[in-house]
Amino acid sequence: MSRYVPLLAFVALFIVACGYRNPYVYNGPQKVIYLKTWENRTSELGLDNDIYQALVRWFQKSGSIKISKNQEGADLILAGEIVSIDLPTLSYGSGNDATEVKVRLKTRYVMKDIGSETIVLEQPGEVWTQDYLIGDSAESNRSNREKALDIIVDDLAQKIYQRALVQLPKLEIAQQQ
Repeated sequence: MSRYVPLLAFVALFIVACGYRNPYVYNGPQKVIYLKTWENRTSELGLDNDIYQALVRWFQKSGSIKISKNQEGADLILAGEIVSIDLPTLSYGSGNDATEVKVRLKTRYVMKDIGSETIVLEQPGEVWTQDYLIGDSAESNRSNREKALDIIVDDLAQKIYQRALVQLPKLEIAQQQ
């Protein structure tokens, strides 16, 4: 183990020296984001909470960003809506039984600077899809559908987080001018 210590120290020094920075971390001034619970226009109970929790997990990766359930004291507001969910069949097996389904989730969201009313990021309509297989039991079908939705929710939260990280420094520059 002690043979590798100099090598690890060199690699760490090299990464720091070459200016590497983690693109998934916001290093600007502290920001508080008021995260509203998303409107859920579907019959999929709890999906709004799943998105909320996924967004919290992603934004916690940045030490300079705090999530709040209250608008008071917040710099930004992030609000969204689950517009629709559709489950079209992709393929059929023998006997015309469905063998594969696609979850199609339509969302929209906006992040706004509270003080200036400037829109930081906006997506007026976005469709997320994930395929899943149909099995022999209702339990496996429900489980496969939930896994597909979990993938969509995490991908959605990650994209919102990454887009926010790109836009926040631009907001800072605009506010300084």
